[in-house]
Amino acid sequence: MKIIVDSAKLHSYTKEKKDFLLMDVFIGRQPIFNSKEEIFGYELLYRNGKSNAFPEVDADQATIEVLNHALLTIGMDELSSKRPCFINFTESLLYRDVFTSLNPEEVMVEVLENIPVTIGLISRLKELKEMGFKIALDDFVMTEELNYFSELFNIVTYIKVDFLHTTPEERWTIENIAKQHPHIKLLAEKIESREEFETAKAAGYSLFQGYFLQKPEIVQGTDIPPAMIPYIRLVNLLNQPDPDIEKITSFIEHDLSLSFKLLKLVNSPANGLRKEVKSIKQALVMLGLKELKKWLYVIALRDSIENKARTNSLIEISMVRAKLCELIAKSTGRKNAEEYFLVGMFSMIGVILNRPMESILSALPLSKSVSDTILGKETEMTQYFRLATAVEQMEVGLIDELTNQLRISNGRLQQAYNDAQLWALQLK
Repeated sequence: MKIIVDSAKLHSYTKEKKDFLLMDVFIGRQPIFNSKEEIFGYELLYRNGKSNAFPEVDADQATIEVLNHALLTIGMDELSSKRPCFINFTESLLYRDVFTSLNPEEVMVEVLENIPVTIGLISRLKELKEMGFKIALDDFVMTEELNYFSELFNIVTYIKVDFLHTTPEERWTIENIAKQHPHIKLLAEKIESREEFETAKAAGYSLFQGYFLQKPEIVQGTDIPPAMIPYIRLVNLLNQPDPDIEKITSFIEHDLSLSFKLLKLVNSPANGLRKEVKSIKQALVMLGLKELKKWLYVIALRDSIENKARTNSLIEISMVRAKLCELIAKSTGRKNAEEYFLVGMFSMIGVILNRPMESILSALPLSKSVSDTILGKETEMTQYFRLATAVEQMEVGLIDELTNQLRISNGRLQQAYNDAQLWALQLK
């Protein structure tokens, strides 16, 4: 059989990672310990490289990056092992509608020290507390000018005290406040010696953070390269008076990055939707258009700050492979052709993200058949996937063997491959 292919394009997946133009992402993670020196949780910190220091960057951008990488790119399970994570929120982000997509059991809302305590802030923190979030005051110092302190202390769960930059008198004032509000837990940060650790314990602190215990470590991941135009187009589709679910589904299926993040969102504990997903449309319906739009704004905001367009031949190969698997399945009467699409789409996600395939698939709500096929286990989808990859790699003998087994004519396979290529090129 003769299959017409662009061999330079289809074999480009053998290039080294440096040619993929992928985006490495980083996040700082510093453990928070209890009085027994056991890890209680983590503070997640913005990093833009392997240097373990906070770079010069807009504070809003820093928090947006942390949220994006923690929830979508790297994942909370990998970062925290189900322990709570403290994340800094700027004043403007506290009032944005991002909290409905966060899990209150995972995220502790850390209010930065430079945020003025106003009646508006008190009202907003009450709303977050009612949603189940625990509030932490970062680098807190009691001053005479602090308004609404009684309401504030009734809301917060944690007060973080900087042992390096506070005097014993300033700490004593805060420690007395905690005694008057037994629900408040004191967290001593920047603990740099055993002596400071013991002093803090004796003063009633129950949580501890600092170089004496452990320095922040860098956790690295790899994000699928996004481009702003698809986000803008998708938001426009969602903003229509009567959004067309079929058009939205088709659009997302054309974008590996969006498809991957949609499935991650559907499988997030914050959404309470952990179950197998057999198609992008099903995931979209489960998540809901309003929830999708919220996270699009978060992702698009992050991407607009970077304002860099990247391309990746691996993504194009994945798109062609996905559609080809689906079309072959349809041509043989398979009723679950959408699952064959997912096999092709995510078959290269481990290479793209430079992470173990097993860990990625475990975070996605794919059916066991889809996951097993991708991992190389024999399933009803295996021969279809093998045929799609054989076409890519021009393995003529294998193509002839599989087309005979699946009873697909050469003409139908050639047409399916041509259609898959055209489909993948539609949004270029």
